[in-house]
Amino acid sequence: MLKSYAEKQIENFYERTLHNKMASENFSDFEVKTLSLPKVKLLTMFRLGLYQMGLGIMSILTLGVLNRVMIDELKVPAVIAAFTIAMHQFVSPARVWFGQISDTKPLFGHYRTGYVWLGTVGFALISFLAVQVVWQVGFSLQGGSWTVQTYGWVGLLALIFGLYGIALSASSTPFAALLVDVSDEDNRSKIVGVVWSMLMVGIIVGAIISSGLLRQIALDAPLEVLQAQINRLFLIVPALVVGLCVAGTVGIEKKYSRFLENNSSRANDREDKITLGEALKVLTASRQTGIFFSFLLIMSLSLFMQDPVLEPFGGEVFKMTIAETTKLNAFFGTGTLIGLALTGFLIAPRLGKQKTTKVGCIAVAICQAFIIAAGFSANPKLLQLSLVLFGFASGVTTTGALSLMLDLTAAQTAGTFIGAWGLAQTLARALATVSGGALLNIGKAVFAIPTFAYGLVFAVEALGMMIAVLLLSQVNVREFQQDAKTVISSILESELD
Repeated sequence: MLKSYAEKQIENFYERTLHNKMASENFSDFEVKTLSLPKVKLLTMFRLGLYQMGLGIMSILTLGVLNRVMIDELKVPAVIAAFTIAMHQFVSPARVWFGQISDTKPLFGHYRTGYVWLGTVGFALISFLAVQVVWQVGFSLQGGSWTVQTYGWVGLLALIFGLYGIALSASSTPFAALLVDVSDEDNRSKIVGVVWSMLMVGIIVGAIISSGLLRQIALDAPLEVLQAQINRLFLIVPALVVGLCVAGTVGIEKKYSRFLENNSSRANDREDKITLGEALKVLTASRQTGIFFSFLLIMSLSLFMQDPVLEPFGGEVFKMTIAETTKLNAFFGTGTLIGLALTGFLIAPRLGKQKTTKVGCIAVAICQAFIIAAGFSANPKLLQLSLVLFGFASGVTTTGALSLMLDLTAAQTAGTFIGAWGLAQTLARALATVSGGALLNIGKAVFAIPTFAYGLVFAVEALGMMIAVLLLSQVNVREFQQDAKTVISSILESELD
């Protein structure tokens, strides 16, 4: 993506201020450097994408496998299962803090990579701990009723998923900021396209791996059989994800980071340049920040509300096994991957970012009708086709929204802004997970036919997307850039005086 107007203006202001100061004082430590760092090549972009690929794989384990097991096999009410898993998204305010701290305090000698590694090891270990608590929930329910012990295990599971979310925030937010650090105006869009496409590759790969490892589990399998097979899955896959993270990020920051180059001569006082309080001033300087935050919230909520109900939908309406419902994610991921690729190279350059996002939102709403129709037909092939189309529409929407997100990110506080946008998205996913489960419970209480109950979730998703379109029409990138430029310039000027 081309460097934003705000970023150019801030750099011009910074250079003019330094020139004036150095004309009368000795400010050699603040000499403006000409960057001579190598550019990120295509192979390195795919290396970076290995981290996102790992996140895609992990999402299959949590929102796919564990969610299906809790709702269908353990008979935990959908809203309770959804709420416990969603706890890892309700702690998303930590993203803003982790984004800002990665702007200011290096870990293991790196501003971004140290946090990425520590967080990844953390959520890999915690995921295995979470599945052990899931079994305790299941064992406590074998008597057919909820006990004090059951509630205790559910509460502990929610706490563990909260810790999982904190580890995920510590890892994913600095990684997103790293993408800003290593990119230039002529290759940023390529990096974003490749890295987010690898997320979808991870979802597909995760679905295939999980389906293969779980194919021996039949419908209504004993809890002991489920435990052995899924424990093996949660040992193998998180270890693979840690390996992908290290392979994808080792050496990247040191070799390519423009952030380190710009701040190497004043690393010791970097944290005094843009503090968290000042970063939050920039974050709240424009009303456009609030509008775009609201758009991201509603759009993401409407995009992911089906996450907690898709696998149960396949199991209850289409009579699919766990392996078969897990593989549904591969159809969605394939469509999304195609949508990301075509939008980045063909659709967005012709329609523009905002119009592309609008078209994607409308297409997502239409696809919900196809999924509802597939349920009434009880035809698995029609469901698979609907998910491919839904994935494609999601890819169009995601590409447009990501492009707008980068335009609405101020360079000097990239970590904080990325944290804020990540907060909107993960908070929405948390609400989506809980709302999807709650709507399914409401639907089952109102309708005797399961397809109607699941259809209620998909219909609400479509309505939410149309609300997101209305919010999107109020987004004005130029207004945001002007407001952010004014505030950041004021902060920098006060610090140089």
